[in-house]
Amino acid sequence: MHTPAAVGALASGPTGSVGPDATSYTADLVTGRPRGCLLEIIETLVLTLVIFFVVQTFIVQPYRVEQQSMEHTLLPDQYVLVDKLSPRWDDYSRGDIVVFDPPDPWVEGGNRTPFIKRVLGLPGETVEIRDSAVWVDGVRLEEDYIFNGQPTTAPEVPQRWVIPAGELFVLGDHREASADSRTFGPISHDQVIGRAILRYWPLDTIGILPTPTYPAPVGAGDARPGIADP
Repeated sequence: MHTPAAVGALASGPTGSVGPDATSYTADLVTGRPRGCLLEIIETLVLTLVIFFVVQTFIVQPYRVEQQSMEHTLLPDQYVLVDKLSPRWDDYSRGDIVVFDPPDPWVEGGNRTPFIKRVLGLPGETVEIRDSAVWVDGVRLEEDYIFNGQPTTAPEVPQRWVIPAGELFVLGDHREASADSRTFGPISHDQVIGRAILRYWPLDTIGILPTPTYPAPVGAGDARPGIADP
């Protein structure tokens, strides 16, 4: 075999000379291995970047909350993971927290910082704001997660929307500090980046973001079962 032969060639003869294979073997040993290690490092880095790109583009992406509109559920400077993959087969449900590209009129100076809101109205439903609450198909939503129990108001009350196919009606949990579907109307499904599923920073706030439960008559039980927000 080649390896034992190479090792034997390095043994000194009676006069202290080295065998004829020593020079080529030593060159391979000194110059070949560093080049191979460098190639392995480059391959590892490229593979890591490709995996990172695929994961962030198609599977899950971290976002920092910059707005107050989802208090107390999410606070500014908290970090969430946004699931981009599962909505391809598990569509958005009432109560989901979604991250989406803002409507064009709400883009300031070319800054397209994504918005984060809660889905309350689904395609084909009628959403109304009256009596300081949200009503869907004539059923009042009980929303224990609203910031300090604020009333839900709109520029004109009562106000009514019929949600078109392929669109969602979204509101912030901090109703008095949220620009949402009350002002810019339902958002297109194509604007939605994904569903926020996990708050992971700061560490003392880490946890899955639950989907609230709503009255059964609303949307014929479309909401995904989950633990109601405190």
